[in-house]
Amino acid sequence: MAITYDEKTGTWEVSYSKRHPTTRRPKTLRRKLIKTKAEAQRVYNELVVKIEASFKGPSSDGSLLYKNLLELFFISLEERDYTPKTVENYKLCLNAHTSKWATRPISSITTDEIRHLIKGTLADRSPSQQKNVLKYLRGLFTYAVEKGVLGRNPVPKLKFRTADKIKSVLSEQQLRIFLEKAKEYDHEWYPIWATAVYTGMRNGELYALTWDNVDLDNRLIKVAMGWSHVDGFKDYTKNGMDRMVEIAPPLLHILKELKIKNDDSVFTLPRIDDWDAGRQAEIVRTFLLGINLPRVRFHDLRASWATACLSRGIEPVKVMSAGGWKDIKTMMIYIRKAGISIRGMTDSLNFHDATQSSGKVLKLKQVADE
Repeated sequence: MAITYDEKTGTWEVSYSKRHPTTRRPKTLRRKLIKTKAEAQRVYNELVVKIEASFKGPSSDGSLLYKNLLELFFISLEERDYTPKTVENYKLCLNAHTSKWATRPISSITTDEIRHLIKGTLADRSPSQQKNVLKYLRGLFTYAVEKGVLGRNPVPKLKFRTADKIKSVLSEQQLRIFLEKAKEYDHEWYPIWATAVYTGMRNGELYALTWDNVDLDNRLIKVAMGWSHVDGFKDYTKNGMDRMVEIAPPLLHILKELKIKNDDSVFTLPRIDDWDAGRQAEIVRTFLLGINLPRVRFHDLRASWATACLSRGIEPVKVMSAGGWKDIKTMMIYIRKAGISIRGMTDSLNFHDATQSSGKVLKLKQVADE
């Protein structure tokens, strides 16, 4: 690799050379007057792709090594404005499951090998994890085809049996006990848990909630921001859309108290060290265990909110809107959990009169004696 800095011009120069695998003739590409080192690195990787493509042609299989393709692909994800968390997920997954291919030409990786990786090596993993690995591999090899270093995408089409399991939730009675105990013990997480239970907001949305998005007079919260350890604060939610959530009367009281106590803070909910460290699931499980309630994840408070709303007869479309779900398949999980899809179906069933007094049953020997 040749990336050099020209002090006279204050710019970077990049060059890449390689011999043709058959003719052994060298080929060199060079670019000058690049403004930053980061841009120079990106240009260098583009030169690598172009030379590999020129050796093999856009319709033939390439000889680019798998590890080099990974490097180029990860850079391309960043250039395409993928979030840092998404890029990290790609890196962790592909590096963890495909490192054995590192020094192999990408043209040597077959469809059968990929199928065996998913259905054989990863057979004990969940269907969702298998699907993710397959998705990341498809994205990687699609990139190779688009760049002209590979003739076709070797990733197979596979089917997965994914059961829509009903998520763990707390019932309305359990939610009442949960919040009452948290308030009784003056637990520092009480306002956070209450907001989660009454709004269905995600952890990152709760953490990023600011007072300028809380309208106490009209009892509305605008969910417009998110947060994660990898991406930090984001001016968008998980599905990329803002939404409005109505503030329930009990929550309104809690938020008004918080406003008085933390009037100088831009954030609605208190900053807690354990929350900063991402220990929200551990904290809630420990507390629930201590008050003899089912141990659920912090994220399951959102599912508990959805189920409680549906059980109360709130229209699914309204719950979807307030909860920020786009996919009706996801909402069907909560509908089944709440039982609203079957509620009332047996009201009209009447095959016999179950209230009529039963006759006296006599044993055969007793009848004979009589």
